[in-house]
Amino acid sequence: MGSTGKRLFQYAMLYKKQILLAMLLLVLAVGAELTGPLIAKRMIDQNILGIEKAWYEVKGEQPFAVHYNDKWYKREDRFAEGETYDKSGEVRVLQVGRSYYFLDGSLRFAEGKREVTGEQMTISNSQTGEAATYEVKKLSKSQLYAFYRPELPGLLKLAAMYFGLLILVAIFAYGQRLLLQTSANRIVRKMRGDVFAHTQRLPVQYYDNLAAGQVVSRITNDTEAIRELYVGVLANFFTGTIYMAGIFGALFLLDYRLALISLPIVPILIVWIKVYRKFAAKYNRIIRTKLSEINAMINESIQGMAIIQAFRRQKETKKEFDELNDYYFKYQNKLLNLNSITSHNLVNVVRNVLFLVVIWLFWGGSLGTMISVGVLYAYIDYMNRMFAPIVGIVNQLSNLETARVSAERVFKLMDEEGVDVAQGRMERYKGDVQFEGITFAYKGDEYVLKNVSFHARQGETVALVGHTGSGKSSILNLLFRFYDTNKGRITVDGTDVKDIPKQMLRQHMGIVLQDPFLFTGTIASNVSLDDPSISREKVEKALRDVGAYDMFNALPGGIDAPVIEKGSTLSAGQRQLISFARALAFDPAILILDEATASIDTETESIIQAALDVLKKGRTTFVIAHRLSTIRQADQILVLDRGVIVERGNHEELMEHRGKYFAMYQLQQGAPQTA
Repeated sequence: MGSTGKRLFQYAMLYKKQILLAMLLLVLAVGAELTGPLIAKRMIDQNILGIEKAWYEVKGEQPFAVHYNDKWYKREDRFAEGETYDKSGEVRVLQVGRSYYFLDGSLRFAEGKREVTGEQMTISNSQTGEAATYEVKKLSKSQLYAFYRPELPGLLKLAAMYFGLLILVAIFAYGQRLLLQTSANRIVRKMRGDVFAHTQRLPVQYYDNLAAGQVVSRITNDTEAIRELYVGVLANFFTGTIYMAGIFGALFLLDYRLALISLPIVPILIVWIKVYRKFAAKYNRIIRTKLSEINAMINESIQGMAIIQAFRRQKETKKEFDELNDYYFKYQNKLLNLNSITSHNLVNVVRNVLFLVVIWLFWGGSLGTMISVGVLYAYIDYMNRMFAPIVGIVNQLSNLETARVSAERVFKLMDEEGVDVAQGRMERYKGDVQFEGITFAYKGDEYVLKNVSFHARQGETVALVGHTGSGKSSILNLLFRFYDTNKGRITVDGTDVKDIPKQMLRQHMGIVLQDPFLFTGTIASNVSLDDPSISREKVEKALRDVGAYDMFNALPGGIDAPVIEKGSTLSAGQRQLISFARALAFDPAILILDEATASIDTETESIIQAALDVLKKGRTTFVIAHRLSTIRQADQILVLDRGVIVERGNHEELMEHRGKYFAMYQLQQGAPQTA
């Protein structure tokens, strides 16, 4: 994973205390759980199967002694250290099938096939070819119980320990999972916040070539996939690794030969993971990319639904979506096939092959004389416990690759160069703006502005006119520093705008766009943008200044009337008035009107024009307008053609000049053009 893995690790380290505590609880849970098979082994070998060990006659009743046929017997491992006993008085209790028999004497050999005929027991050793016959007596249930009775307290104590450990495991596992998942949620909350914050720092041109749906997909879908990495993948990998390490340690304590037989599981699992990741990485990259494209198309379709339906493009849009959807489906199936091949079924095959090898060695005699039934039980128990986390690891491989690819996409977005938000506030500048030899291109050498120079003095209104694509909006994009110039410089009050942090430069600028953007909220919140420095009184004053307060106050709820996404329930004129009031509420030194009256009816336009006459005092105002009648009072009118200022002056001067401006004005007024 390289640098991606390193960065994911750095995010995890932000909450290292919780994660380390979760790991400690996991180790304790594993330790408690792995003690269980050892207790079970002791219960089987000592308390249950230990009845077949040698018993010796003792004098009278004493701890662990058993009364049988007027004599007392004690098992060989129950004698205290240094305690003496007569080894000639050895007896045995032997199991054949479901019955138990008493043998008064010792055994030549204990291992071998046992058969009972009447009161004769024959033990045959297939390896040595030896056979021995003994006189035995069948034990009744009460007699057999007498031999087991001394073991019951120890057996019950071990059983209580076993169940106590299960309770501890449950508590530790709960705490571990809670801490790890809480940490994962916090990590992803922090990451999602960082990604969204970075989108605010990215320059406007970044979004020119990236669909909104793709950005949304990275902030939501991709970060959610990363959450699964911390919640599911790492939890299973940590758990599996610790379990496997603990189990192999326990196996070496139990019987090193069984541990050595099981060791090949580790390289098999490593190769398994490498092979899986090689194919899964390719599929996941395609899947995540296509998912982003699907989100982008859905977003675009919803935004343009009116156009789609108006031009009857539903079938074509559906066909385009189906193509993306089918491609996504194709690679999802490829990943599904890969997951099916390398799923837990393959784990079960490996486990069963391992069990067959051990059983063959055990019953074949290689291990049969060397390990007890309790050891074999503990081994099988450990193997079942180890394969459970291995299944967890294997099942999380697909999520691991999804998260890795998602993390790459998220970090790629975060690696895009952004501009840090400047702290503090800048003293309100006067608004004296000068463009000096500005040349600018959005792409390569396709220049949209060529050697543009002009001076907008404080309080002046400068109008920019020209055909579509002449460079009017580009001038304002440069002034706002949405883009920076290729050549020349722009100054505000004599200071190069490149020397002023973008956020501080924009603190004292206001803008009204042709298609105003409204946020979900209320009319008042759209004017103030929830800026604490914009009081309720300022909001009301701004609305009054643009002549809109009475209009909005008549609505149900007044200026607190709800505004849904993009203000679709309001008319174009109402949305524009809110946008205009927003700009004025921030009391800008520079006011920009980007075709602000294009969507306004004549009556509303006259209201704005009246307000502008008062509000432009003390402000430098830039106006882009197609309706030339709205800029007759401008101090300067700059006529642009293909990125060059071809005419400049006020309305009267340009009309007298009888150039491009005169022709455009006459055309709009419907008057015949004269030479």
